[in-house]
Amino acid sequence: MKPLALAVLSAVLSVLVFPRFDLNFLAPLCLAPLFVAAAWEANPKRRLLIGWAAGFVYWFGICHWIAEVLHNYGGMNVPLVALAFFLFCVLKAMNWAAFTWLAGYLVHSRWAVLLLAALWTGQERIYGPFGFAWFALGNAGIDMGVPMRLAPLTGVYGLSFVFAMMNAAVALLVLRRPRLELAPLALLPLLYFLPALPPIEQGQDNAVLVQPNIRERQDWTSAQTETTIRGMMLQALDVSAPRQPNSMILFPEVPAPFYENDPKLRDQAAQLARVLGTPVLMGVVSHSPKGPRNSVIQVSPDGSFGPRYDKMNLVPFGEYVPEAFDWIGKISEEAGSFQPGEKTVVFAVNGGRAGVYICYESVLPHFVRGIVASGAQVLVNLSNDGYFGQSAAREQHLLLARMRAAENRRWLLRATNDGVTVTVDPAGRIDRRLTPLRKAAARARFTYQHTTTPYTDNGDWFVWGCLAIGLTAAATKAYSARP
Repeated sequence: MKPLALAVLSAVLSVLVFPRFDLNFLAPLCLAPLFVAAAWEANPKRRLLIGWAAGFVYWFGICHWIAEVLHNYGGMNVPLVALAFFLFCVLKAMNWAAFTWLAGYLVHSRWAVLLLAALWTGQERIYGPFGFAWFALGNAGIDMGVPMRLAPLTGVYGLSFVFAMMNAAVALLVLRRPRLELAPLALLPLLYFLPALPPIEQGQDNAVLVQPNIRERQDWTSAQTETTIRGMMLQALDVSAPRQPNSMILFPEVPAPFYENDPKLRDQAAQLARVLGTPVLMGVVSHSPKGPRNSVIQVSPDGSFGPRYDKMNLVPFGEYVPEAFDWIGKISEEAGSFQPGEKTVVFAVNGGRAGVYICYESVLPHFVRGIVASGAQVLVNLSNDGYFGQSAAREQHLLLARMRAAENRRWLLRATNDGVTVTVDPAGRIDRRLTPLRKAAARARFTYQHTTTPYTDNGDWFVWGCLAIGLTAAATKAYSARP
C-alpha cells in the first residue's frame, strides 16, 4: 500500500500547486513521492495501476469544475454528471499511468534525474489526445523570474523539465542513492546566464477592452439582444478618447445570440467603428455549409466586415461532443453542433497585426506559437469564462494564457464576458486587470512587438526530444529487464 499512498500524495500535492491553492513552492517537490513509488513497486502492472489511481485523483482535483459546468449548464442530473466526470478522469489518468509504469524502469538508472525529467516533460505534450489539454507542471513557474527565462526558448516545457529534475533529485535522496547521481543538478545555475525577463514598461498603443457581464442563462428576445448590443457599444464609447485613437476595440465571446448575419448587430458595430475610426473585433456565431462556427469578425473603420477567424480547437462537451460521449447533454445552445475552423487569421488593425484566438485555445502552446509565427505582433484572446462560475477554473485559465505571452514575448489583450479581463506584458506579468463579475470597460496600453523568440521560430523541438529520449531509454531498460 505504500507505493499507492505515495502516488496519491503526489497527485494531491500537484493539485495544491495551482489555483485555487497556488502553492507553487511545491512544484519542485510534488512529483517526488510518485518517483519513489515507482522505485519501490517492482511489478509493472501494479505500477500502471497506482499511476492510474494517482492520475485519477489529480484530474479530479484540478478539474472538479467540469462537473459543475455539466450540471449547471448542461442540464445533466447528478448521476449522469458523476458518470461523465468519472469517465473523464479515468481517460485523462492514462498519462500518469503510462508515466509511472515506464518510470519504474528509469528510476534505477544512474541518469535518473535527467531521464525521469525527460519522460515526464515529454508526456505533457500529449495531454490532448482525448480532446482536453490543461496544466503542464511548468505553468507553476509563471511568477518565478529565473525559471521563466526558459519560456521563450523551450516554451512552458523547459520549466516542467527543471521542476521534474528537482523532483527526481528529491526522490533519489529519499532512496539514498549515490550523491554523484545528483550531478545533473549542476546544470540549473546555467539559468542565470540566460537573458533576463524584459523590464516592466508602459505600453505605447491603446486598445479598448469591453467586459459586458452578460448572464450565462436567460431567455433571449429580439429586444433584449438589441439592448445588450447597444449597451456594449456604449461601454466602448464611454472609455474611448477621440483625440487619442485606439488600435482596436475588443468585444469578447459571449453567451448571447450574436449572429454574424444579424442586421442590427452589423449596423451598430459598423457605426461604432466609423465614429471612432477604429477596427472592432468581436465574438459572433457564424455559419458555414457544415454548420455554425464560433468566430471573431473584424469590422473595419469604414464599416465594412471581414476578415473572420473561425475557432479551430473546440471545447469538448461545450462546442462539440466526442463520439464516445454522444449521450452527454449539451452546455450551450449550439453545443455539439459547432464546426471547427480551418486556418489561423492575423488581423490588420491600427498600427500593427493582431493574432486572435478564442477561449480554450489559449491553453495550447503550439497553437498560439503558430499564430505569432504567422506575423502577429500582439496576441488577442476573446473568451467567455462565465461557465466556470466561482470555481478555480477562471484563475487556472488566466495562468495558462499568461504563459503564452511569455513564450512568444508578446503583449496579450484578454477580453472576457465577466472576467478575468486583463492585459499581460511580454514576460507574462499582469499589467492591468478589470474587476470580474461586473460590467466594465477600459482603455488598455500595450506595444506591438516585432522580434520573435526561439520558441516561436523553432516550436516544440525540446519537448518532442524529451519524449523521444524518455521513451527510448524506458524501452531499452524494459527490454534488458526481461527474464
